[in-house]
Amino acid sequence: MIERYSREEMKTLWEDQARFQSWLDVELAACEVLTTEGVVPEEDMETIRNKAGFDLARIDEIETEVKHDVIAFLTSVAEKVGPSSRFIHFGLTSSDVVDTAQAIRCVRACDLLIATHRRMMEVLKRQALQHKKTVMVGRTHGIHAEPYTLGLKFAAWYAEAARNLTRLDTARKEIAVGKISGAVGTYAHLGPQVEAAVMERLGLGVEDVSTQVVARDRYAAFMATLGILASSLDRIATEIRHLQKSDVREVEEPFSKGQKGSSAMPHKRNPVGCENISGLSRVVRSHVQAALENVALWHERDISHSSVERVIFPDATILCDYMTARMTRILDGLHIYPERMLQNMNITRGLIFSQKVLLALTESGMSREAAYDIVQRNAMKTWAGQDMFRDLLAADPDFTAAIPPERVSEIFDPAGFLSHVDTIYKRVFES
Repeated sequence: MIERYSREEMKTLWEDQARFQSWLDVELAACEVLTTEGVVPEEDMETIRNKAGFDLARIDEIETEVKHDVIAFLTSVAEKVGPSSRFIHFGLTSSDVVDTAQAIRCVRACDLLIATHRRMMEVLKRQALQHKKTVMVGRTHGIHAEPYTLGLKFAAWYAEAARNLTRLDTARKEIAVGKISGAVGTYAHLGPQVEAAVMERLGLGVEDVSTQVVARDRYAAFMATLGILASSLDRIATEIRHLQKSDVREVEEPFSKGQKGSSAMPHKRNPVGCENISGLSRVVRSHVQAALENVALWHERDISHSSVERVIFPDATILCDYMTARMTRILDGLHIYPERMLQNMNITRGLIFSQKVLLALTESGMSREAAYDIVQRNAMKTWAGQDMFRDLLAADPDFTAAIPPERVSEIFDPAGFLSHVDTIYKRVFES
């Protein structure tokens, strides 16, 4: 991923230095286990411990000739270790190293994503609690529907983030497996006990049945989780973008001192952060399809998945890390305008209470059809610009015959829509 969308810790995880170091970690763990098995003499193991290393430039140079990155890596390590290097990669195949090392890096990436996600959830919870009673209009299809609170938006985003946290944890467990089972997964040269001991040293589980590679359904599930996570961020970003429109302007993403919104129009304060997140989420979602295509391999053993994963794993994890961190900053510094929310709620002149009126009429004994007709004919007059909805109803004899005057204020009280907010909050934050 380009530098613009990369945060240092996640980016470093996918650089060549980290990739080859994870390969070396696997090779060293295998040598240590083979030493306990009596395959590698202790003196050779000591030499390997002290001298094993690699040179990035040398690996590139060797690969130019041999056209095989694992062989180039092993040759570079052997040049540093000397004769004892004959025990490095003993009984292993390339995928034993590559897949196991990739699991190590993907697990670390998951850990970083989980930490970043938790920080965003902290901000969402704080905003939800602070704006629990900040009343605004709820919209359906972009049209005013009924009273809502801004806190409920934050609570909904928090609940979704919590589900994504669970998904990340599940994905982490699913990809935290490696294999040291040989060219077709039959342990023809090293026994299962070697694999188990190596994975224990590396903090990984063992693939139940490997072919030559770890089954790619695991990584498809991992990428699907990242795709959902990106879509959740897109959900938040899209809503903020809607609420920041000039003719809505109920919330606004942070706009720092010295920031410019447009090269042509100095007045502009555009939701560029949220637009950035919405755009990048499309990239992450596109990688999910590529991961699904990787599940099926020729005779269950080829490396068509390898080139894909060199792109999608770094890109998707780096982008999700970046997007989550950026969304956290946006949510933390969000400008919120409660007065504007109340102004907007009154734009439709009481129409948002239409269902309350409908239910009150039906509770009075009127048929739903007759009640709907009364409510709609007055609502359409208000929609067309004729007076307040409440005033029109007060002048309608069919309404006044069914609803006593003392009930009208109760019907048109926004608080009546929000009596169960506490129940929702308990479900979200106390579960």
